[in-house]
Amino acid sequence: MSTTSQPAPPRQYRKPLVRVLQVAVHLGALLPLVWLFYAIPRGALGGDPVKELIHFLGLGALRLLLLTLLVSPLARGLGFGQLIRLRRPLGLWCFAWACLHFATWLSLDLAFAWGLIGDELVKRTYILLGFSAWLILAVLALTSFPALVRRLGRRWKTLHSLIYPALLLVCVHFWWSLKSGWIEPAIYLSLALGLLWFRRRLLPWPRKLPATSKP
Repeated sequence: MSTTSQPAPPRQYRKPLVRVLQVAVHLGALLPLVWLFYAIPRGALGGDPVKELIHFLGLGALRLLLLTLLVSPLARGLGFGQLIRLRRPLGLWCFAWACLHFATWLSLDLAFAWGLIGDELVKRTYILLGFSAWLILAVLALTSFPALVRRLGRRWKTLHSLIYPALLLVCVHFWWSLKSGWIEPAIYLSLALGLLWFRRRLLPWPRKLPATSKP
């Protein structure tokens, strides 16, 4: 009985599958935002819609961030390198949701009261952590375009390793932002730590590809 692993999908099926998955990523990230336009006027967000909206957008950004980090180990584990093409759209959608989360807090919760916003950043550590994570995501999003990837060269990978502390900052921001309840943020923090361990230990990427390998 053979002990070899199951062969990867034939090459001719990979590109169409990746295109389907890319469409699924865009729809999966966009449709919940479309749903908000129907949910908010109908009172579907409960008695404190601003708070629920901020929570909804922040949690969506965290989920997209986790999915972004899951792409590389899946691509390696499945022997399906084309999956890497999902990483950039997931990362950009994560940043878009994070921007909406941040903008909702600035506009609907604090009404662009800049003095109050400054006080909140100084007095509330969890807000400072969230803002720091947003800045990191902004840098990663702006440097994800192919022209900048080529220009940065090896420095691009070093820069984009900041996604790991960003994930931990987001998880702690989420935990500390809740006035009550710890189970949900504990689950997400556990998922984040497990994913980082999974990437580091179970599916390590080679430091250098063999000279005979082909992209």
